[in-house]
Amino acid sequence: MSFRPDAQLDASQVSRGSRRRGGTIAVGGGAGVLVLVVGVLLFGPDFALQQLTGGGQLETGTVGEDEDLGQKCRTGEDANADVECRVVGTVNSLNAYWANAGARDLGVDYRAPQAVLTSGTWETACGTGTSAMGPFYCSGDETAYFDVDFFDDLRTQYGADAGSLPEEYVVAHEFGHHMQNLTGVLAQTRDGRTGPQSNAVRAELQADCFAGAWAANAATTPDPATGRPFLQPLTRTDVEAALSAAEAIGDDRIRETAQGRVTPENFTHGSAEQRMEWFATGYDEATPAACDTFRY
Repeated sequence: MSFRPDAQLDASQVSRGSRRRGGTIAVGGGAGVLVLVVGVLLFGPDFALQQLTGGGQLETGTVGEDEDLGQKCRTGEDANADVECRVVGTVNSLNAYWANAGARDLGVDYRAPQAVLTSGTWETACGTGTSAMGPFYCSGDETAYFDVDFFDDLRTQYGADAGSLPEEYVVAHEFGHHMQNLTGVLAQTRDGRTGPQSNAVRAELQADCFAGAWAANAATTPDPATGRPFLQPLTRTDVEAALSAAEAIGDDRIRETAQGRVTPENFTHGSAEQRMEWFATGYDEATPAACDTFRY
């Protein structure tokens, strides 16, 4: 999905995270404090869900304003040409959508998450993040983290189609987890269960559905500053590319590639078929109100 070349980007909605450095902070704050980290890939048991309570200690880094990002990411033309600017533009569009129609359809008050471009190893309220984890959302700091190198992996390692919408879908999926945090759905994923009918899988499929709802509305959602949409209308090729990304990161596809076998009882994100189905549901219905994956 291409950006309108004259769209005006707001790079202040995205920052860069620092690499890991010295210093420690306490994470948590007492029993019952739940910190969730939820992403688009299979991170393994240490990263699919983290519950950090009381005196845990983490090294800390800083997240600061990146002047280069603001200088190079100014227009939709920049977003069409540069992957980091594409994240900026997608974040702008997502914030515009969820602040209005999206939040209204879900019946919640919207507050924008932070969005951080990362590389290597960095610190979050959910623990230490690494590039190997892929993009993820941490509810502890209400931040979505993106290592843009993952977008190349999505094509070269996981077989997703080329094009910008698969990248935008990944960003939208993580924003979907933020909406689940606002609605309270993320709390339902802390039971530790896995499998096709688990709450963890249902939450991931709902985030896919939310991404589809945004995609259906992106070309008509106006930039509040200009009154014009950030994005151009979707083409059939765009939609097929997004579906290929959803298929590429299904539990069954990833586990078969990594382990040589499929183990449904260990699913945490949903099968390729499920992920495509729920993205398509959000896109076809064009509202997050159609995304109640917990009913099925």
